[in-house]
Amino acid sequence: MDTARLNLDEITAELVRAHEAGLDVARLHSGDPSVFSAVAEQMRRLDAAGIPYEVVPGVPAFAAAAAALKRELTVPTVGQTVILTRIAQRATAMPPGEDLATLGRSGALLVLHLAAGYVDRVVEELLPHYGADCPTAVVALASRPDEVILRGTLADIAGQVKEAGIVRTAVIMVGRTLGASQFRDSHLYSAERDRHVC
Repeated sequence: MDTARLNLDEITAELVRAHEAGLDVARLHSGDPSVFSAVAEQMRRLDAAGIPYEVVPGVPAFAAAAAALKRELTVPTVGQTVILTRIAQRATAMPPGEDLATLGRSGALLVLHLAAGYVDRVVEELLPHYGADCPTAVVALASRPDEVILRGTLADIAGQVKEAGIVRTAVIMVGRTLGASQFRDSHLYSAERDRHVC
C-alpha cells in the first residue's frame, strides 16, 4: 500500500485494521528510522492502540554518504563531532538554538538532511562560520546505482547542486574533516597505547 498520500491518522487506521485482522505488517521507510523519519509519532499511536511492533534500523543517509565519499566523518585533531540536522523551510519549525548559525558556530561537521533544495540559504548561513574554502560535499541517492557525489567548498557547492539538478534525496556535508589529509593517527592503534588495561 502506497502511503505517500495518506495522513498519519489514515496510516494508523490501516495498521490497526491489519492488526485486528491478525496480519503482520512491514512498514518501510527510506533511510533510517532513528533520524528525520517521523516514526516517533507512529510509535506513539501504536503504543496507545496496544499494537506491538519492532523497529529495524536501515542505513542512515549520512553513513551511506560517508561511505560513498570514502571519508571518516571524525578525524583525530581535526574534528570529533558530527551534527545531524535539517533546516526549517516547509517542515516543522526548528527548536530554539538549533538554527544553522548557532550550530555553525561549533565548527563541527554539519550533515544537513532535507536541505538540498535550499542550498543557497545553507551556504549563506554557514559562510560566516566556516569560510568560503571549507570542504563541502553533497551526496544524492546515497548507496543507490544512480548515486551522485559532488565535492567542493562552500564557495562553489550551490552552483554544482543546481547544475546537477539535485533538489531532494540528498545530504549536504560541511566541515574540515571532509578535506583532512594531514592529521595525527588516532590513539586507538598507537604502539604507545597500553593494551593490557580494560
